[in-house]
Formats: sequence, C-alpha cells, structure tokens
Amino acid sequence: MHERRVVVVGYDGIELVDVASVTSCLDMANRLGATPAYTCRFATLSGGAARCDSGLELPSQIALRDVLRPVHTLVVSGGLGHAAAAADRDLLAQVQRLARGASRVASVCTGASVLAAAGLLDGRRATTHWNYAAEVAAAYPAVRFDPAPIFVRDDRVWTSGGVTSALDLTLAFVEADHGAELARWVAMGMVTYLQRPGNQAQMSMFVRARRPEHAVVRRVLDHVTANPDTDLSTVRLATVAGVSERHLTRLLVTHAGQTPARLVRQVRLEAAATALVTTDQAVSAIAKATGFRSGETLRQAFSAWFGISPTQYRTVHRRRAEKS
Repeated sequence: MHERRVVVVGYDGIELVDVASVTSCLDMANRLGATPAYTCRFATLSGGAARCDSGLELPSQIALRDVLRPVHTLVVSGGLGHAAAAADRDLLAQVQRLARGASRVASVCTGASVLAAAGLLDGRRATTHWNYAAEVAAAYPAVRFDPAPIFVRDDRVWTSGGVTSALDLTLAFVEADHGAELARWVAMGMVTYLQRPGNQAQMSMFVRARRPEHAVVRRVLDHVTANPDTDLSTVRLATVAGVSERHLTRLLVTHAGQTPARLVRQVRLEAAATALVTTDQAVSAIAKATGFRSGETLRQAFSAWFGISPTQYRTVHRRRAEKS
C-alpha cells in the first residue's frame, strides 16, 4: 500500500477544530516521513461546503457518494449539527457503506451520534464530549457510552471526546500505524506538550461549568470534596445524603454520570493532582491526605487514571507553570 486513504466526514454545524486537528496532524506525519503516507479528503453528502459552528464555511473536496475506492480510515466530525446529521438517512447510508470497507472507523466529539445512528457502535464501548454524553447515551442505549476518557478504542472503531481530543485521537492513529517515535515527533511538531493517553479524564469536576442540579447529589459532592481523607464508602455517603445506598447510586449515575465509588476515586485523584503541583509534599503524605492507603496505592490509581505517574505529573505541570 502506497497510501493510507483518510476521509473526514462533515455536515452543516461541524466544529472546525474537529476537522483540522485530524487533517493537520496527519499532514505533519507525512512531512516527518510517514510511510505509507496519509491522503486526506474532506467529504460532505452533496459535495458542497459545510457551514461550521463558528459561521465559517469549509469547502468539500468530494461528495461521499463519489468515494468509490476503499478507505483506510473514516472519521466523522462532531459539532452542534450532529443530531440533524444523525437523522439524515442518506448520510447514514454513505457512512455505513464506507465503514464496511474501512480498516478504521472513528468519530470526534458528537460525531459519535452519527456512528451510533448508523449502528456502528452497537454493543461497543464509546465516548463523546462530556457535555453531550448523557444526551447521546439516552438516544442510543445499545452503546456503552463512557464520558470520562479522551478517546476509546474498541477493535477497529475509535471514538473521542470533545474538540482538541481529536488531536490525541489522531496521534494515537499515527502511533498505531507508524510507532511511538513518529507520534512523538508529530506531537512536538504540533506543539502539543504531552501526548495524552486515551484513558485520561476529559474534564476535571473542579472546573465543570455547571454543578449538579439535584440537591442530594450536590450535598454528596460537596462532602466528598471537603473530606477526601475520611470514610467515603457508599454506606457512609448514603447516611450523609439521607437516602438508601441503592437510591444514592441511582442518583449519582443519573445526575453525575458515575457510581459513588468512581466519584470518590475521581475527587481523591484530582485532589492529589492539585497537591502535587501546588505543594512540595512527598507522594506518601499526599496519599494520606487524599484518602489513599499508601503512596504505592496512590501511584497505581494515579497512573491508571491520568496515564502517568504522580512524579511525572508533578514534573510536567511545574514545567508548564514555569514556561507560562
């Protein structure tokens, strides 16, 4: 094979960054010597321009029906127009046709709703932008949506979170196709400081734009955040909330998108991450202050959640702070 043919699918209401992150990253891989090289084409159903969320128009290079040769990678972009795109039967038919012969099928952000509507995510684990995850998951119950990771790979089907996570997704493509060394050089060329692993969380609960509307969920979240080093078992949290353990679990899954145990784990790890960057405390001391049994327990949990060790995290983020 002399090329890896990539088709990026657009429609009215796409997010321009979703498209550009993919195409620019693969172009950088070509310039740095990817062999076989990537050839990217931006396609719409009609072959006409796609209007982006920002109001800009992005000309199409080809109509989807005119893509006749098999493609290596099919990527469906996300954007505010995702619901209308997912309801367009002609668009779905073309996506299904191209997906059948593709080595890799992917979506960026809410483009996952198009793949889901096409039946390409049925029975699979997938992700999408954290802000739309509940909406998309409710519309497509046959898909196991997880709003936390930056991207998810399920066999040949890849899905990613919102906007700039498209860059992480595409770097992962380059690594899978050409190895970690080229992916590292591409990341450097794109001036992205660190290639984030897929299981890194999309959004810290400490910077979410909206707090949960349900009063009981807010009470539990406030208690966990204020007391990470105390007993935060489901039994204890149910007592704090004044509800049964089963009802508490149901409330947290519905309104916070996760079980009590996962919520506690996330709060403790984010508290530890904050302490790593803002203090000089030893990892063992931070572990004790954030509810972990030992420094080793924290290291294992931290690496699983963020994709790097506590020491690496501290080094990376302090360097960023020094450069800013």
